[in-house]
Amino acid sequence: MTYGSETWSLTMGLIRRLRITQWAIERAMLGVSLRNQIRNEEIRRRTRVTDIAQRVAKLKWKWAGHIAW
Repeated sequence: MTYGSETWSLTMGLIRRLRITQWAIERAMLGVSLRNQIRNEEIRRRTRVTDIAQRVAKLKWKWAGHIAW
């Protein structure tokens, strides 16, 4: 999901879409639907997956360091 994210221009809209997609994937991993009314924080606690926005930001800084080197 983050392939090539080092070169993306991160906008709030893109981050929002990535988070929504990640929540949907995590719900599918657990077999939970929106009708179950389980909060995203609870799902994140169960799956122990890193937030996509933090991961993309980390990859961008890593890429910047590589380019600066």
